[in-house]
Amino acid sequence: MMTFAQSTSPKLLMGHTAPPLVVQTLDHGLWRLADQTPEHYTMVVFYRGLHCPVCEQYLTELDQKLSAFAQLGVQVIALSGDGIDKTQQLKAQANLQQLSLGYGLTPEQMRDWGLYLSQGHFEQEPALFSEPAVFLIQPDGRLYFANIGTHPFSRIDFDSLLAGLAYVIPNNYPLRGTA
Repeated sequence: MMTFAQSTSPKLLMGHTAPPLVVQTLDHGLWRLADQTPEHYTMVVFYRGLHCPVCEQYLTELDQKLSAFAQLGVQVIALSGDGIDKTQQLKAQANLQQLSLGYGLTPEQMRDWGLYLSQGHFEQEPALFSEPAVFLIQPDGRLYFANIGTHPFSRIDFDSLLAGLAYVIPNNYPLRGTA
C-alpha cells in the first residue's frame, strides 16, 4: 500500500492578487508576473512536462493560437518544473515557434498556485510534477480565471477560452467564483 505525504495547496481566490511568479524562460531571460503589462490578461499555462504527450499536443495547439490571444490583448506563457534541457527538447519536438516557455518551477511555486502535484509512477516521469492549469491574471495582478486540473486530460479547450474572452472583454464581464 502506497502512502502519500500530505501537503496543502491554497485555494486561490478570484479577485485577489495572484501569487508571485518568477521563472527563467528559454528565449526571454527572467520572466516576472509582476512586470507583465497586458492589455487585458496575462495567461499562465502550467503543463506537466516533456514526459506528457498530451502536453506536447496542447502546447502545439496553443502556439498556433497565440495570435488570436494577442488580438484579444492576452499575453501567454507556459511553465513546468522541467529543467532547461527538457524544455528545449519539448520546444524542438513540438516545433513551437512563438510560445514563451518557462522552466524550473519549484514544488513550492506549484503549491503557491494551488496546483495538484503528482508523484512519478512511470519510468519517463519525474519524481514530482504539477498537473495542468490555466490562469488569467488582470493587468493589476488580480486573478480573474482559473482552471486547475488533476489529470493530463483535464484541460480547458483553447477555442472555448477564446470564444469566452471574445465575449468577456468587450462586455466587462464580472469576476466569478467569488461568493
